[in-house]
Amino acid sequence: MIKVAVLDDYQNAFEHIIEIDNFKDKYNFQILNEPFLNEAEASVVLQEFEALFIMRERTPITKSLIESLPNLKYLMTSGMRNKAIDLEAAKSRNIIVCGTELNSNPTAELAWMLILGLARNIKQEVDNMFQGYWQTSIGLELKGKMLGLIGLGKIGTQMANIARAFGMEVVAWSENLDLTHANKLGVLPMSKEDLLASSDIISIHVVLGERYKNLITSKEFKLMKKTSFLINTSRGPIVNESDLIKALEDETIAGAGLDVYVKEPLPQDHKLRFLSNALLLPHLGYVTAENYALFYSQMLENLESCLEGKPLRTIS
Repeated sequence: MIKVAVLDDYQNAFEHIIEIDNFKDKYNFQILNEPFLNEAEASVVLQEFEALFIMRERTPITKSLIESLPNLKYLMTSGMRNKAIDLEAAKSRNIIVCGTELNSNPTAELAWMLILGLARNIKQEVDNMFQGYWQTSIGLELKGKMLGLIGLGKIGTQMANIARAFGMEVVAWSENLDLTHANKLGVLPMSKEDLLASSDIISIHVVLGERYKNLITSKEFKLMKKTSFLINTSRGPIVNESDLIKALEDETIAGAGLDVYVKEPLPQDHKLRFLSNALLLPHLGYVTAENYALFYSQMLENLESCLEGKPLRTIS
């Protein structure tokens, strides 16, 4: 009987997607719905498990945690990239790491919800509606505005296509921007500085790495229009959080729509929670029924393949 821990299943989705009873003779599943308080707790709870099913980057699978889990043989993560896993440490222990496919369109859809929410003051109007008030703000139209995309990969491309449907002008920058691809999309390449200074809405769609950590700081906020919105559905550390808070408090920019944070879940007393010009979501970009079905079914498929000696979707 293989012991499998399903980590950070906040919505208790696993047992609704996987028919656990069909595997009761082969696997002993333990579903963990709450995040660990710290690595020490994770080490104690996960001692007996041979396989971990990991939802995105919710629990850091560090070298020290890996070394503290003597029975661990398999790590199954959602997506084919997980910065929270120390792959070298896993490799040194001969632990097999496998990933899954991932639908990218939900993140683009959510980014547009944040854009529209800020442009039309949705949070304020919904709150006021429940309190009995009527039409307390004046919104903005997207047509004719400029969308600045930091990153023009899969999600950035979807963002550009939707922006054109709204009648927006689209510009883009990244360190490795594909100029041919941008031209095909009708997207104007710009320097980072020009994009920040010219765009009405700036949306981030690059992969977090050392070159993009703290990409947006107080220096960048000062370049932006006072009427501009910043959207981040990528990763929290791309934007310096302290500088963002100050920019919002001082109204250096008009607002921010955020789905990602440096620390997740976002602490209850975090300053971002108390800013009226911050529209916040709890990292919902990938959280859809379709993605969860893909994640958990392929994690199980991966584990089955590992036990048969023919691992699928390995990550090295």
